[in-house]
Amino acid sequence: MNKSAEVRDFIRSIIDEDLRCGTHSRIAVRFPPEPNGYLHIGHAKSSTLNFGLAAQYGGRCHLRFDDTNPLTEEQRYVDAIKRDLRWLGFDWGPHEYYASDYFPQLYAWACELIRKGLAYVDDSSEEQIRDMRGTVNQPGRESPFRERSPAENLELFERMRAGEFADGSRVLRARIDMAHANMKMRDPLMYRVRHATHYRQVDDWCIYPFYDWAHGQSDAIENITHSICTLEFATNRVLYDWYLDALGLNPRPRQYEFARFNMAYTITSKRKLRQLVQEGFVDGWNDPRMPTLAGLRRRGVTPEAIRNLCISVGTTKVDSTCEPEQLAFAIRNDLNRRARRVMCVLNPLPIVLTNWSGDATTLLEAPHWPHDIDREGSRKVPLSRHLLIERSDFAEDPPKGFRRLIPGGTVRLRHAFVIRCDRVDKDHAGRVFRLHCTRLDRVQQSGAPKVRGTIHWVDARTSLPVEVRSYDRLFSAAEPGEQFLSELNPSSLVVHNSARIEPCVRDYPADTRYQFIRLGYYWQDPDFSRPDSRIYNCIVPLRDSWKKPKPAQPAGRDRPAALQDTPALTAAEQAWLMENGLSAAVGLAIRQVEGGEEFYRQASRKARPQSAANWMANHLLPALNNNSLAALPFDAAAFATLVSLVDQKKATADEGRAVLAAMITGGGTIQAHLRAVRAQRVSDPAILAQHVDQVLEHYADRVRAYHKGKHGLAGFFVGQVLKRVRGQASPHQVKAAVEAALRRA
Repeated sequence: MNKSAEVRDFIRSIIDEDLRCGTHSRIAVRFPPEPNGYLHIGHAKSSTLNFGLAAQYGGRCHLRFDDTNPLTEEQRYVDAIKRDLRWLGFDWGPHEYYASDYFPQLYAWACELIRKGLAYVDDSSEEQIRDMRGTVNQPGRESPFRERSPAENLELFERMRAGEFADGSRVLRARIDMAHANMKMRDPLMYRVRHATHYRQVDDWCIYPFYDWAHGQSDAIENITHSICTLEFATNRVLYDWYLDALGLNPRPRQYEFARFNMAYTITSKRKLRQLVQEGFVDGWNDPRMPTLAGLRRRGVTPEAIRNLCISVGTTKVDSTCEPEQLAFAIRNDLNRRARRVMCVLNPLPIVLTNWSGDATTLLEAPHWPHDIDREGSRKVPLSRHLLIERSDFAEDPPKGFRRLIPGGTVRLRHAFVIRCDRVDKDHAGRVFRLHCTRLDRVQQSGAPKVRGTIHWVDARTSLPVEVRSYDRLFSAAEPGEQFLSELNPSSLVVHNSARIEPCVRDYPADTRYQFIRLGYYWQDPDFSRPDSRIYNCIVPLRDSWKKPKPAQPAGRDRPAALQDTPALTAAEQAWLMENGLSAAVGLAIRQVEGGEEFYRQASRKARPQSAANWMANHLLPALNNNSLAALPFDAAAFATLVSLVDQKKATADEGRAVLAAMITGGGTIQAHLRAVRAQRVSDPAILAQHVDQVLEHYADRVRAYHKGKHGLAGFFVGQVLKRVRGQASPHQVKAAVEAALRRA
């Protein structure tokens, strides 16, 4: 690294001084994730910092799994963490370590502290220990078991190790100071009894160390020089040092803290992320809306963009919050040069060129990188009499400033010529379904309509049908709280089922990133795309169109508690939401669409009101693509029938969404659509059983763990089967098949 170009911060200043003074001749840092979930954007900053320090100073960075809790940790999380770190570009070489491998040494050191009178076994309950700890302003009270002799404590601790005591019946505590100003020093817990199978140590242990006891000693075992943590561990540092001093460990690591990575409209609590996954609010840990590195990777974000963002945010001691726009900027900045330009129409409106000669097709030459004239690369773009444009690029009654196609108006087709709209065809409901246009080879200087703008298009006959998924922020609140499920953004995913794209994409690898002209950056979903069924994820739009919510009104008697964390609401909106028992996010999504209230009122007569509202906000309205409810080829009663089928378990939510998409396209009955959806799925019990057996055979170690009590693995097996069949199976049927197979195994 060029020394003049190096990033400078307070941690690097500390390291520079340590190296200059000879405190260390070479640095060793570590990245210590807990294998109880997937890495998220916050871990990206920490890993970028630690692996970056090792690279910059010619030191080493250890990957150490802090695996001291057998109830939440699994091998699949270890595998996912290593996969994500390698994707980010980091290599730890031979330095892969596990805190659980240090259990014998940690146990021996704990016995040493007991012999020194610095640790004791406490029989108090968890509630009693919490009560004895005191408060910030009041000292704690000593446990009645604090004065046990070292011999008695050692005997009890050995019996804890031997498995003689039940979970929660005893703990080992450090004997420090119950009146210490830092509550971390008030006889902290070191070990708890936990009869559980560890994913790595199996059943060798039934006592497990707490983080503060395992962390510093693990650093010492590995000869870490600079133990870098986030600011919330600043109060732990005094305990970190106390343990090392009590054991007389030298050389010893030093702990330093920096501000963690916070992002608005995002949660990084693995507990909450796990809940989103387990309760089906997202499509797994790698859902493209998730802040996990796996989700960002599946969305199409590059590791370079993530690393550049982490570097640009910097390393400080001041907590701050990164806006999503900063991430979006880093992604756009990275993709601008690497993404090929192509045209894709999300919501097609057909046009016919009335003065085009017959069915002839012309091939236009269009550059892939029009912004870079020195860069080679182009594609052939077919053009014929029948074209497709974006429905939003035409308006019969245009708003002020509209610069696209209107009746009698002109626009330029990108890479082609100018067209004029001469006639508009409408269906019986008054919805525009086709435009008749004239190709203008020469736009005269006077008397001709003014060219209003340039729009993208695709050829109707040769373009490829694709599904395009647009993503928005997962939460509508800048700082999601404990009620985060009620703050989910109902428009976080919008699926365009009838999109069409240039045929040239067949010529490029599946992992090619594109800029869909005028729309954003996209790539094929690596999990669900197939050569005959392409699904494109929006990596990032060309510009951020998110509207920040207005500041909330002050809480008061006239403002219901349930709405106090939402954008400012009118009295009429508040009354309507309360009357219908709807959350602000769902209710306002319905009200902002013309005819939304009436459609909901009719639907809620035949379906459960809450279900009708949720399906409207989360599935129906996002699929409208700015069209009106009146243009739908079905009414509220038909919509309610579909919602009721899902509510009554006569159709899965997955099937319901697929049927709704078919209903919007038009034609056919709900039952006919449902039969068609099921016909495309893996529903044969014998075939499904084969997939289940293959998954259970592949994960035989986890099957054994399941039978030893880790029943939460059932959801993992269901997810793996669904991934094998590319989602083409009923989750309920898969779950039943997995449970049956596990009973037999």
